[in-house]
Amino acid sequence: MVITDILEQNAKQYPNDIALVELNPQETIKRPVTWKEYDLVPSIRNHKHRKEISWKIFDQKANRFANLLLHLGVKKGDRVAILLMNCLEWLPIYFGILKTGALAVPLNYRYTSEEIEYCYNFSDATILVFGSEFISRVEPLVAGRLPKLRQLLYVGEDCPTFADSYFFLTADCSTKSPKTELTPQDDAAIYYSSGTTGLPKAILHGHKALMSACITENKNHGQTKDDSFLCIPPLYHTGAKMHWFGSLIVGGKGVILRGVNPKWIMEAVSEEKITIVWLLVPWAQDILDAIDSGEIKLENYKLDQWRLMHIGAQPVPPSLIRRWKERFPAHLYDTNYGLSESSGPGCVNLGLQNIHKVGAIGKAGYGWQTKIVDENRNEVPRGGVGELAVKGDGVMKCYYKDEEATKAVLHNGWLLTGDMAMTDEDGFIYLVDRKKDVIITGGENIYPVQIENFLRSHNDIKDVAVIGAPHKRLGEIVLAIVELKEGRTVTEEALLDFCKVLPRYKCPKKILFDKVPRNPTGKIEKPALRKKYCCGDKSLIELQLEE
Repeated sequence: MVITDILEQNAKQYPNDIALVELNPQETIKRPVTWKEYDLVPSIRNHKHRKEISWKIFDQKANRFANLLLHLGVKKGDRVAILLMNCLEWLPIYFGILKTGALAVPLNYRYTSEEIEYCYNFSDATILVFGSEFISRVEPLVAGRLPKLRQLLYVGEDCPTFADSYFFLTADCSTKSPKTELTPQDDAAIYYSSGTTGLPKAILHGHKALMSACITENKNHGQTKDDSFLCIPPLYHTGAKMHWFGSLIVGGKGVILRGVNPKWIMEAVSEEKITIVWLLVPWAQDILDAIDSGEIKLENYKLDQWRLMHIGAQPVPPSLIRRWKERFPAHLYDTNYGLSESSGPGCVNLGLQNIHKVGAIGKAGYGWQTKIVDENRNEVPRGGVGELAVKGDGVMKCYYKDEEATKAVLHNGWLLTGDMAMTDEDGFIYLVDRKKDVIITGGENIYPVQIENFLRSHNDIKDVAVIGAPHKRLGEIVLAIVELKEGRTVTEEALLDFCKVLPRYKCPKKILFDKVPRNPTGKIEKPALRKKYCCGDKSLIELQLEE
């Protein structure tokens, strides 16, 4: 079985049940949606900023797009790129590509024209599907900068002259499945890494990995047909989509929320009867701060059905979850760990029953193996720090067109994650830090996550990033960039005094107040902070330390 079989199975078993809902609190629908756009008016309801489609229509839309691609000459093994904000069309387009046997190539919606050009060309894509938000970034590429481009397909109103309308072209296509023969061993998608250490790497996944993500996510969190999953993160990334896969496999409803705002999240949970929400640390923090300030009053929302909140994509401060449980004592909680190279989250998870271990990322997820190894790939003793390695059906096939990088991380089915970790006496894994983020000061290894978690326990701090700043004598010193909660004030001296309980060599030597930049998947953009504060012949920090 491959993942497109699950969609077709849901369309047969639950044809009229809601499959997907799109909520866009930032705009009101100005006109009725025509049948040429959403196929069957009775199967879709428009109300203010809300759209929905059934499993039957979802499958039919995927089939229409698959048949259009085949008509345009797309063959098994070709690549089709997707450049869309989260929307109701995103997943039918993705599944339509898979149904042809072509590879889906989701692109980051933050990409500049140059980044779009690089990632599109590197993947060898021949068709680009894009939305209205990207017209100004795509138009400059039309004049010869995408040499393999055969077709530009536009999703939205007022199609630009340099593209063709997705809605118009799919309207008359067959709703029947193209019945392309697919196997678990076939290539399915190319995902790009976050690019936090340079140019993004192209990660090749097969259909086996996508099925693995469905099974692992469902086993880890126990989704049923009655669950409703709220999807907030960008669908181009493995995280959001692979969490939704746990609902796909049982025919549960998925709700796509366009935009991140504490009130919008709470309204969506209340109005759509959401039972499962996956959050990033900053979003959970914002919700709690909005409750504390009185901006959100929990009694105004229907939340009894909300059973599970889980977090991933970054280390989770235990203090945050303690606060969450104070406000939502009935919630189950889980931490999820994964990376794009492991087909998203779930290769390690805390487990719903292990909230007493908050701070750990957990143990091997369903169908996965883990170990912690030294530089020679030998397992380290329990309690020792080493690199986390994972093994399972969700491991990528390779870095596309990068044999050297592939050999560096794949060894006999084991994937080296680049994350430094350790296990406790019960076998729970704790992230220490990214291998490339370790600070070496005076010969001592310092792991920024430990200092970040400590600083986040301060009542006035909203977010924090710790990086190594160059220092002539010590090599590097600890620099903390602190983002305060709205309306709070605290001095650098007070925070340095707060840190005195840490071992002396771990204490920040300098604290700066600034916004902590994070990418759409919640990871701190430390290269941007290093460039801002630590570059040049003499870094800003060294100059300040000399004053």
